[in-house]
Amino acid sequence: MMLKPILAGTLKLDGGAMFGVVPKKIWSKLMPPDDQNLCTWSMRCLYIEDDGKKILVDTGLGDKQDPKFLAHYEPAGDILISDALRKNGISPDEITDVILTHLHFDHVGGAVSRTADHQLQLVFKNANHWVLEAQWLNALQPNQREKASFLSENFRPLSEIIKFINGTQNFKNIEFVRVDGHTEGMILPLIHLDQNKKILYTADLFPSTHHVHLPFIMAYDMQPLVTLMEKEKVLERVYEENIALFFEHDVHNEVGIVNKSATGKFFVSNTMSVDEWLSKSDEII
Repeated sequence: MMLKPILAGTLKLDGGAMFGVVPKKIWSKLMPPDDQNLCTWSMRCLYIEDDGKKILVDTGLGDKQDPKFLAHYEPAGDILISDALRKNGISPDEITDVILTHLHFDHVGGAVSRTADHQLQLVFKNANHWVLEAQWLNALQPNQREKASFLSENFRPLSEIIKFINGTQNFKNIEFVRVDGHTEGMILPLIHLDQNKKILYTADLFPSTHHVHLPFIMAYDMQPLVTLMEKEKVLERVYEENIALFFEHDVHNEVGIVNKSATGKFFVSNTMSVDEWLSKSDEII
C-alpha cells in the first residue's frame, strides 16, 4: 500500500466559526487570525494505492465558483486537485476511485470542473465516485442552515455515476467510520496498512490537532452534541488501537498521535508527516 498526501491549496475561514464556543482569547493563541478574523486552513487530500486501485480521498475546493464566492475564502496554492496530483507525478486519468467524505464545497468541489464554454465536466473521468447514501440525499435536499455548503454544481454532475459506500465491501483495506454531527452521513476512511498500523482520515470531525480537545467543536456542525459524543467514541478507539490521525484542514500538521492524560483528557502528543509515520514502528510512536 502507498499513501501520499495531496495538498489542494488552502482557504481562509472565520476563526470563531471554526472553534465554536471556545473564546477567541484561547483559540487565537493556537491559530492567530488576520485582521478579518480569518485563519488559514489546508485542503489536504489523500492518495492511496492498494489492491490494484488508485484512490483519492476528497478533492478540495476547485476554481469554478465565481470571483465573489472565491473572494470570501481567499484560496491559495494549487487549488485544482488535478494540478496538485500532477505535481506528485499522478495523472487524474489514473484515478480509479474517488472517496468523498461528504459533499461540502471544500471537499467535493475539485471533482467537477468548468470548461471554457462554461459546461460542467468530471475531473476524474475514469473513476468510480463514492459517498454514503445518507449524505447524498442530505445534499440533494439540504436544510436552510446547511444549504450554503452544498453547491449543486459540485455534485449533481455525479448523479448518473455516483456509487454508495456499503460497509467494508467496496475496499479491501479501508473501513468507513460514519459520523453525523457535522453533517448527516459523513464518512471517515480508516486505512488498515496491516493489523497494527492504521490511520484515520479525520475530515471535519477533527479539522486540526486542536480539535482533538472535546469542547473544540465547529459552529458549522449541524448537531454539536452528537459531534461531542462521536469525538469521544472515536478518540477512545484511536487511543486503544494506536490509530494515527490524518488531518485534512490542519495547515501545519499532516499526522497526529493521540494520547490520554492522567485525568482522562485526550491530546495530540506527537505530530509528523505521513512519510515519517510510515517509516516509524509502532513502538517508536
